[in-house]
Amino acid sequence: MSTAYTSIEALYHLFVGSGQKICTDTRKPEAGSIFFALRGGNFNANEFAQKAIEDGCAYAIVDDAKYANGQSTLLVADALTALQDLARYHRDQLKIPVIGITGSNGKTTNKELIHAVLSQKYNTYATKGNLNNHIGVPLSVLSVTPDHEMAVIEMGANHQGEIDFLCHICKPDLGLITNIGKAHLEGFGGEEGVKKGKSELYRYLRTHKGKIFVNGQDPVLMDLAAGSECLCYGDADPSFFVYGQSYQNSDFVEFRWAPQGKTLDESQLIKTNMFGHYNYINLLCAACIGHYFEVSPAAVKTALESYTPEMNRSQVVKTNHNTVILDAYNANPSSMQAAIVNFSRQNSPNKLVILGDMFELGEYAAREHETILELLQTTKMEAILVGPNFYELKNKYNSHLYFEDSEACKMYMKQNHRDKYHILVKGSRGMKLEGLLEVL
Repeated sequence: MSTAYTSIEALYHLFVGSGQKICTDTRKPEAGSIFFALRGGNFNANEFAQKAIEDGCAYAIVDDAKYANGQSTLLVADALTALQDLARYHRDQLKIPVIGITGSNGKTTNKELIHAVLSQKYNTYATKGNLNNHIGVPLSVLSVTPDHEMAVIEMGANHQGEIDFLCHICKPDLGLITNIGKAHLEGFGGEEGVKKGKSELYRYLRTHKGKIFVNGQDPVLMDLAAGSECLCYGDADPSFFVYGQSYQNSDFVEFRWAPQGKTLDESQLIKTNMFGHYNYINLLCAACIGHYFEVSPAAVKTALESYTPEMNRSQVVKTNHNTVILDAYNANPSSMQAAIVNFSRQNSPNKLVILGDMFELGEYAAREHETILELLQTTKMEAILVGPNFYELKNKYNSHLYFEDSEACKMYMKQNHRDKYHILVKGSRGMKLEGLLEVL
């Protein structure tokens, strides 16, 4: 008979004995790992517990007694709760700084930049990909080993209370909100709901006497951070903990930074592979955190200059015919507006914008998509709009091309080749706009 493990200490003992190997997908079993049978909307992973054992997992954590049929299957009240509790317990054993990151835009980019900088001096763990939800954050925390000297944990949310919940799992000592914009408006209940939800990180840090890295020139963030211990960064203000200045020498961000009390003339110019001026503040943030943790300016420069965007986030892709700025991993009204404005300012003779629908806007969807079209009208750039939300507006803004989905757009582009163009491709992940690359 299987034993019902109610003690988190006992489960943690097995976790350590497994070499900290966790599995939640029987398609990717790892020998000796612990399989957690998580439930989803259309599946019950308890059904795969025995297969997980047969494929090499040492134990399977189940929450249905019907599947607890051996010494290697351990019964708990709820497998997801057990995973989250295990992560909390593991976090309590870690004696290293943990930096928590959230925000409407740029979470993953900031996480990767900060990881690149800190890794110049420390063995730093950072969230893999975008494992930033109620499952991903526990898995990230459980991936931090005794060899790591610090950790950077990304937290995402689409409703109020979620960031607070995740903070109580990863328990950050320091934190960063990249910005607060129009993302997940449907789940948060509007812009004020987004502000309240994202600022839960600040409230957690304030309560637990943590430190906040904050863009000192963002009035919304500064207002929310009031009463907290802040380390500010920003443009051209030497009173900040770290300040900088950007230069429009190319399509890629170039900047200098200096700590409080130093002049920018004393610093070296950093030439990055980051497209879009909106990334300047992200780069400056990474320099600020590096400076706080005593990473040398030379090492910061090395890290930021060698970082290359990937995973369809502000990637610059040279095809056989065109230069494509591929930013198709995600989109919301704030990030799309920033991308359009930045692209419109680029000094390129032939420019084309391909935009896909923005998801999770609920009742705000029609208005926010129309706002994007109004912005496009002011830029006078050639544009192609993809997705049902944009398509609904084709008669009102008829100076652009419209397609109901990416496949229809792909067929059109295949028959209407562009050559020597700069093309911005941006939309929500579900639009699958990265598939257009092969015809651009």
